[in-house]
Amino acid sequence: MNDDRPLLLETRGTCMHLTLNRPRALNALSHTMVRLLDEALARAEQDDAIQSVLLSGAGDRGLCAGGDIRALHDDARASGRASLEFWRDEYRLNARIARFPKPYVALMDGIVMGGGVGVSAHAGIRVVTERSRVAMPETAIGFVPDVGGTHLLAAAPGELGTHLALTGRSVGAADAVLCGLADHHVPARLLPALTDALGESTGPAGPGTSVVDIVQGFATDPPAGELAAQRDWIDSCYAADTVEDIIRNLRESGVPEALTAADELLTKSPLALKVTLAAVRRAARLDSLEGVLDQEFRVSSRAFEHPDFVEGVRARIIDKDNAPQWKPGSLAEVDDQEVARFFAPLGPDEQELGLAPGPAGISARDRRDGQGGQRG
Repeated sequence: MNDDRPLLLETRGTCMHLTLNRPRALNALSHTMVRLLDEALARAEQDDAIQSVLLSGAGDRGLCAGGDIRALHDDARASGRASLEFWRDEYRLNARIARFPKPYVALMDGIVMGGGVGVSAHAGIRVVTERSRVAMPETAIGFVPDVGGTHLLAAAPGELGTHLALTGRSVGAADAVLCGLADHHVPARLLPALTDALGESTGPAGPGTSVVDIVQGFATDPPAGELAAQRDWIDSCYAADTVEDIIRNLRESGVPEALTAADELLTKSPLALKVTLAAVRRAARLDSLEGVLDQEFRVSSRAFEHPDFVEGVRARIIDKDNAPQWKPGSLAEVDDQEVARFFAPLGPDEQELGLAPGPAGISARDRRDGQGGQRG
């Protein structure tokens, strides 16, 4: 009998195993799933018998394709507010994952996009496989990377994060590790054995092995990626201050891959591109994930109100005609003041996310550098 609960919870030994369970929807996150995940992590944090958490996705297609885009689209069309409350809880969950005090292992197998990145790439131990495709594809639907995605992409080497944020391209295992979105590659066929080893608190190195050592015991070198060989033109072209200059650089570079990227950018929402570039640049100057999530909540609130979001989802996901009519229709028509409005404080009848300032804890990046104590 199939279990239709959206989140499955099982304790194996000292490991709490959380499974996103909407395989037909590629485990897209609903508000209920976000709340259940948050409740489970709060419980695991206080339970001394739980020493680690493992996150995976049901089915064989991927961990999570993101938020429930159709539900967000319908809410926006109806001028609703439910999506804002979803994001409020989702971003708080992202922050909880990033500062979770116990080893949190995310199996980023298959498709991992948008909100799927939010529940996995902030983890202390992030595992990709040869099947992984990791992306923040928001600009294609008139939206802007969120769930702490601009924090992660701003920290990527050189301008790799800017390239991925603007184009929305997906990357495989090697490039996910290169960009700081993952830590280890484990062949997909070994994931069941890894899961068992984590539940038994043992691995190839023997009983009592730390969680990170268990994962490393199954890790192998990933298949070769693409981005390392493209760093020269990516770092050069995307260092510009405006989207127009980036596209000009890409076209003038003479590199075939750069020309393809330029053509891709011209299919995205002009407004979303400009807001995304500003968001990544601003995120690089903020000192915590919490501060970035506060910024992203403002941006998401404004993007939700703009017609490009509804039009982008219609064109890419609902009607699938791939012919969105963006407003404005060109980069030249995007007003700098309109871009700045996305980052302005929310109005008196709105509530800020409010994660920072305060006890922000140690950032995900610092913890992965060994300062947070989560890896053991």
